[in-house]
Amino acid sequence: MKNFVINPVLNKEFKLRFRSFKSFLGVLFYLLALGLIIIGFVFIESISNNQGFFKPDQSRNIFIMLSFLQLALVLFITPGLTAGVISSERERQTLNIMLTTTQSSASIILSKLISSISYLLLLIIASLPLYSFVFLFGGISPGQVLITIAFYIFTMIAFGSLGVLFSTLIRKTIVSMITAYGVTLFLAGGTAFLTIVLMEFSNRYGNTGTPSTNPLSYFIAMLSPPVILLSSFEPEVTREIENKSGIDFPLWVSYLISYSIIIIGAVFISIKKLRPNMKKG
Repeated sequence: MKNFVINPVLNKEFKLRFRSFKSFLGVLFYLLALGLIIIGFVFIESISNNQGFFKPDQSRNIFIMLSFLQLALVLFITPGLTAGVISSERERQTLNIMLTTTQSSASIILSKLISSISYLLLLIIASLPLYSFVFLFGGISPGQVLITIAFYIFTMIAFGSLGVLFSTLIRKTIVSMITAYGVTLFLAGGTAFLTIVLMEFSNRYGNTGTPSTNPLSYFIAMLSPPVILLSSFEPEVTREIENKSGIDFPLWVSYLISYSIIIIGAVFISIKKLRPNMKKG
């Protein structure tokens, strides 16, 4: 454990990523953009409201909007940060030098994964003060904020591990990024779209008087981060999916189980494939 914490690879990645002035500019512009969006939303709602004040349900709408913006950030930036961590080392011909050190494959893979998602984690933590707008007007609990942040962190690790996997298996960084973004797009937007389509089919057949359940809609929905995030705000979404699929099991638990398996499998394969032609000893 000590060798992993005091890790030259991890220390080098942290220094290269956080000593750049561009990194702090990225945090600044990101917070400015979110702040302007919140102020604009409050201004528009105040104008449209004849009474001229904010209601708790409107504040809740701000929180939901911020949550989906943050989720879009996670799903968009994570593949770009992780899909080139190994393939770029291979293209610069520095991977072989790294493999000749005393660092194990697990240490290298986990260090690359942690350092890649650390910057995105910094953006999310830095945006927490913006949620003070939500608490100022009420309508949302601190527990909901903590659950949402935990959801972001878990999703970052899941999609980050997939990016590291593709970077390990694919030699070219551009191909690895395209693959990672394609898989992310399917797991984010494709699964949500398929869930809506399957739910519509169930509603159409149910209106004919014949009971219709489609378990496939549940298994697709449990892989969709937007659906899970929406269900945390609107519990009736979860109940509707469970009723139409005939599966009475918490959707968020299935999300945790399925993506935990993906994380473990992706990291395990990445560790094994980092040194494919080397034998122990």
